[in-house]
Amino acid sequence: MSETQSSERITVYSDYVCPFCYLGRESLRQYQDSRDTHLQIDWQPFDLRSQKRNPDGSIDHAVDDGKDEEYYEQAKQGVRRLQERYGVEMDLDIATDIDSLPAQVLSYYLKEHSDYETWLTFDVAVFDALWQEGRDIGDRDVLAELAVEAGVDESEVRSALDDETLRETVREQFTAARQQGVTGVPTFAYDGYAARGAVPPEQLERLVEGT
Repeated sequence: MSETQSSERITVYSDYVCPFCYLGRESLRQYQDSRDTHLQIDWQPFDLRSQKRNPDGSIDHAVDDGKDEEYYEQAKQGVRRLQERYGVEMDLDIATDIDSLPAQVLSYYLKEHSDYETWLTFDVAVFDALWQEGRDIGDRDVLAELAVEAGVDESEVRSALDDETLRETVREQFTAARQQGVTGVPTFAYDGYAARGAVPPEQLERLVEGT
């Protein structure tokens, strides 16, 4: 990783359908609670489903990406261990059929065109909608509801979701992440260093504070 952060920002690469990203954000929240001032999250989108996504957004499980039933069972076991460690309740059914691209497009739009708190409120709501409530975050109506609750005008939401130029820009962000050396999520980056996975709060502290 070559990207350098300011002292008040931590970059987080993630995909909403990744349960470890949800757990990693909880770890970051716990670390943030130990600080006098919060780090601002510089979220960067990452696409776990690019090779399996059909043009209509459905997920083609026939595509061999090396993730079989055994892989998902091991992932569930890892999720359970981290749930217990971080004290997190969440749906253990990993969302293999949900397309996160619309959520990432809208999240990226809000990051670029609204204030930080509006984006963060939406971002947290998307994670919670999927992993706490089992909602389909690939559904435009669900995303519109979450964004409106965060204070965004619904017409603005619909326009962003229909914007093919914006969608292509987000795809370019996926490519840029891989070019910067991001191969899995979550990845936390700070001041030229990085930690991958839902690492514990103390590891995030070492990443940021060097202690």
